[in-house]
Amino acid sequence: MLDARQIRAARALLEWSQPDLVEATGLSLTTIRRMEDNDIGPARSSAANVQSVQTALETAGIIFIPKNGGGSGVRLRNPD
Repeated sequence: MLDARQIRAARALLEWSQPDLVEATGLSLTTIRRMEDNDIGPARSSAANVQSVQTALETAGIIFIPKNGGGSGVRLRNPD
């Protein structure tokens, strides 16, 4: 499951604004803001909305790193 910090970090790596993510996902700005809020986060969003954000960011080149003892994270895929 993604967390709010991963979404914000992914946007930063892509140099995307919240409106850019809105455009890529078709979700509302309010939904994106809630998903990026540490107190709300994606855990309180629908599975479809979380999947939409994850898919949009991965399509743009983001790799999500799961929690594996070292903490979750993101990185930008190396362009081939």
